[in-house]
Amino acid sequence: MQRISDFDRRLFNRVAAARLRRAHPVLPRLSRAADHGMLWMGTAALLGAAGGRSARRAALRGIGSLAVASLAANTAGKWATRRGRPLVDTVPLIRRLARQPLTSSFPSGHAASAAAFATGVALEAPGYGALVVPVAAAVAASRVYVGVHYPGDVLAGCALGVGAAALTCRWWPLRPGRPAEARPRTSAPALPGGRGLVVVVNSRAGNGALGSPDPEERLRLLLPAAEIVPCTPDDDLGELLEKAARRAAELGGALGVCGGDGSVNAAAVVAARTGLPLAVFPGGTLNHFAADLGVETLESCADAVDAGEAVAVDLATARPLDGGDTAPASFLNTFSIGVYPELVRARERLESRLGKWPAVAVGLVRVLWSAQPHTVEVNGRPRRLWLLFAGNGTYQPEGFAPTYRPRLDDGLLDVRAVDGSRPLARTRLVVAVLTGTLGRSRVVTAARLQRLRLSGLGAVADLSYDGEVAPAPDALLLEKQPRALTVYRPA
Repeated sequence: MQRISDFDRRLFNRVAAARLRRAHPVLPRLSRAADHGMLWMGTAALLGAAGGRSARRAALRGIGSLAVASLAANTAGKWATRRGRPLVDTVPLIRRLARQPLTSSFPSGHAASAAAFATGVALEAPGYGALVVPVAAAVAASRVYVGVHYPGDVLAGCALGVGAAALTCRWWPLRPGRPAEARPRTSAPALPGGRGLVVVVNSRAGNGALGSPDPEERLRLLLPAAEIVPCTPDDDLGELLEKAARRAAELGGALGVCGGDGSVNAAAVVAARTGLPLAVFPGGTLNHFAADLGVETLESCADAVDAGEAVAVDLATARPLDGGDTAPASFLNTFSIGVYPELVRARERLESRLGKWPAVAVGLVRVLWSAQPHTVEVNGRPRRLWLLFAGNGTYQPEGFAPTYRPRLDDGLLDVRAVDGSRPLARTRLVVAVLTGTLGRSRVVTAARLQRLRLSGLGAVADLSYDGEVAPAPDALLLEKQPRALTVYRPA
């Protein structure tokens, strides 16, 4: 260890004595810009605002990786080593920072944060990663250049940052680069310029994938012959979709929708009932179905409509069995009872004051703290559950972190449940979530079924499907409608 330390000091002195052309004032400015992660926060905000879905995923993973690396480096790492900072006597005065840090030198927190953010971005979006990695490397090198870290501190920080980014994959698995498979449907008409297409644009959606506050204008440019129907906050989305479907049927064309998963769900129900092909233009915050379908942008869906390229996908239905007036609920993505609907309700109550994502975080803490498991009958067997999840198709990865589907027409329900009857079930659930081991936890069970009967739901207040929340009936039958919906997507 002493040899390594001596070599580290000699290497630091060589850098201090070196006269690097054009390094000043770039490196000192970069070093200051990265204080408290501000450089990376700004980069993430730029990616989220200017990029598409992959850019937003890259920004989120980058910030998450940075948070893990910063916590590890600036608490456990520095406390465990307590290495003194280099003497700056040999560093030219013009290169030194105005305020010298007083914390332990090992590892470099700036290098850890830079490497974590760059690696997180590169994991999700290699193209953006290629732009961020050189900046991160410069920030890491700047810590030696300005005289606040030994080279070994920086290398250790970089290794820690890369490891932190890789660790995030335990909680948030990477999506594959290809869309889910589904059988081609040749009966979808080609609509050059959108002729015969009637698109309902839900202005209440997040418009997160659009990169523009005016999706109507972009759609008119992409599909000048299409009929665009705006849905304002005062309009009834279901009524507009019904009118749009009737108009599309008259024209012999297709129904389109621009919005989030809730809007797409409503349009899918109408399209499946009327036998119309559906064009899905991603316009919400998350756009889960569009992502699995492989439609990342308005342009890709417009190209598929022009060419008449489409696939047939499954639709799942939750049908009430209690004989009441409750209508069946169809879902393209997921259905759940238990903790998740309670989280959605909590988020909706807090969102106007905190914003969406802070409301999700606060709501999650509250729900995990106060929620109680429900006793329901699953295929006639009593079960005490925290959560029951059913996916329209088999989700990956295994366990309880469903991220994507390899197929959209496998004819199966992906059923997963969190058991609330085991000792310390709440504590075990929270620990498994925090450690990323929920998929191997004994509180989680999974099955692949064609149908599922749920009864005894009297104590369950709400159910959730595709992000929408509705009152739960006393009994439900979940079943599949194989290849019931035709949707446009690029070949």
